[in-house]
Amino acid sequence: MKRHLVPSGSLICLFVGMIISLPATTAQAQAPAGARPPATHQAVIDIGYIFKNHARFKAQMDKMRDEVMAAENGLKAERDRINGLVEQLKGFNPGTPEYKKLEAEVAKAQGEFNVTAQLQKKDFMDREASVYHDVFGEIEQAVARFAQEHGIAVVHRFDGDPVDSGDRNQVLRGITKPLVYYDRSIDITPDVLRLLNAGAVASAPGQPVSR
Repeated sequence: MKRHLVPSGSLICLFVGMIISLPATTAQAQAPAGARPPATHQAVIDIGYIFKNHARFKAQMDKMRDEVMAAENGLKAERDRINGLVEQLKGFNPGTPEYKKLEAEVAKAQGEFNVTAQLQKKDFMDREASVYHDVFGEIEQAVARFAQEHGIAVVHRFDGDPVDSGDRNQVLRGITKPLVYYDRSIDITPDVLRLLNAGAVASAPGQPVSR
């Protein structure tokens, strides 16, 4: 009986050794179809750089900037007209019917001007906030997609702009950055930017994003 135990034990040891020495791909092949390995890596992204180089965001902001300038020109023209009425008012004697009539016209024009200016300002601020909100949502989706495809568990925000040592505010901003050091190989900013600009006129397909 003992003579049979030795070969049996040797086979068990050999079998266990074969299992231990199996490559990781074999173990992964036994995982359920579609299952992903757990994400363990970390990465960083410069959100400010993304906004500055996001083709559609830049186009929307440029368009809005043109509309703001057009609105300001319209307000300037109306302000000049009101100032002209004020100058005319100086040519009438206070208390006369002509003076009172022009004075009422000036007051009405000034009130309408202030209301129009405030409404236009609010409208542009609301539209700007909406554009930022929508584009940041796209950035979040692009980051999530890239992270899931590359096993990245956490993506940290960082500011990659250089610090001007002669500018006190920039120096203070630099020393309060949340990241003191990072390996540049974990910077996924260019990769996410390529996803966002895919198919955009401002970004040729396959063209590397310079940093």
